[in-house]
Parts: sequence; C-alpha cells; structure tokens
Amino acid sequence: MTIESAIIKNVENLPESVKQSVLLYTQFLASQYAESKSDREENIPRKRPLAGSMKGTFVLPLPENFDEPIEDFEEYM
Repeated sequence: MTIESAIIKNVENLPESVKQSVLLYTQFLASQYAESKSDREENIPRKRPLAGSMKGTFVLPLPENFDEPIEDFEEYM
C-alpha cells in the first residue's frame, strides 16, 4: 500500500467537516513546500566573515567619560 492510498483510505472514513480541514491543511503544506523549494534554489551560499576583518573599526582609547551615566537615561536611574 502506498502512502497516497493509505491517506485516501483514512480520509474516506472522516466526516465532511474534517475532510474540509484536511483539504485546507494539504493546500497549506503544498504552498509551504513550494516556497521552501524556491528558497533553496535561490539560496546563494554566503561567504563566512574573516577573522580580524573588523580590526580598526572601533575607536580606542575610550573617552574619559565612558563610565559616566548618560544624560538621556537619568529619569530611569
């Protein structure tokens, strides 16, 4: 017995209201499968960032007032 025939056999024994739900669910699954398939085809492998590639992007040394509270947050403190 194939999967398709087993599914059909089980669905035949269900009430009409449940059959409608099964139909909607299978349509949902089919659309999700189609979307994921197109995503996989369009998915381009990304290059991994190189270690040390951010070197020089941070300002050092830190300003002298680095640890002081920020004026904008005074009402929360």
